[in-house]
Amino acid sequence: MRVDVLTLFPDFVQRSAALGVVGRAGERGLIEVASWNPRDYATDNYRRVDDRPFGGGPGMIMLAEPLTACLNAARAASDTPAKVIYLSPQGERLTQVRVRELAARPRLILICGRYEGLDERFIEREVDEELSIGDYVLSGGELAAAVLIDAVGRLQQGALNHAESAAQDSFEDGLLDCPHYTRSDHFGTEGVPAVLLSGDHAAIARWRRKQSLGRTWLRRPDLLAGRTMTKQDAALLAEFQAEHREKAENP
Repeated sequence: MRVDVLTLFPDFVQRSAALGVVGRAGERGLIEVASWNPRDYATDNYRRVDDRPFGGGPGMIMLAEPLTACLNAARAASDTPAKVIYLSPQGERLTQVRVRELAARPRLILICGRYEGLDERFIEREVDEELSIGDYVLSGGELAAAVLIDAVGRLQQGALNHAESAAQDSFEDGLLDCPHYTRSDHFGTEGVPAVLLSGDHAAIARWRRKQSLGRTWLRRPDLLAGRTMTKQDAALLAEFQAEHREKAENP
C-alpha cells in the first residue's frame, strides 16, 4: 500500500510513520508513506500557502493553487489510482469498518489542513472524501493523518506478528475488547479471573465474549443500540448484567 500525504510538516508525518508496527511494515515493504509540502509549489517569493477569506472573519485559509499543484505532483508519482481524503472535523467519523475498507485500497492521498481549513473550491474539485477522527479540533490534520496511517498500516497482511491480533481488537465485531492479564513478578496471579488459569479454552472463550459484551454495555452502550444479538450473546450479556448488579449491591 502507498500513502501520499500533503502537509506543511512532512518531517512529522515521516517520523510518525517510521515508528512501531507501521515502521516495521514499511521496512517489510508492506506500506510506503511519502510526504509532499504545498509550500514547495507556491509561486510567489514568500512561498505563501494561505490568505484571508472572502467575506472577512478570523484566521487564514489554505490557497487552492499550491494545493492543486502539490496534489498533481503526488498523483504523478505513481501510476496507481488514489482516493483523495481530506482530514477534517467536518468529515464522516472514522470507524474500524471504514479503516478496513481503506486498508484494502492500494493507494491513498491524505490532505492535512492548517489554519481555518482549505479553499472550498479545492475540496469540491479534488477531494473524494472527508474523514474525521473525532468530535474535536486539532491545530492541523497531521495527527489525524498519522492515526489513519497507523490504522490502515497495521492491517496490511504481514504487518502484525500474529494475524489474529487484529481480529481480536476493539470494534472489529462492533464490540469493545475484553480485559487482558499477563504474568507479573509483583502481582503473580492475584486478581486474575480463575477461568483464565483453568486451561479450559472453551470456558475462556465464553468468558472473554461475556466481558466484551459487558464492557461495551457499560462504556459504549451506543454500540449495542440496534445490534441484532444471537441468543448466546444475549444470554452472556444478561449474565454479565446480573453479576454487575450483584457486585454493585454487595461491594
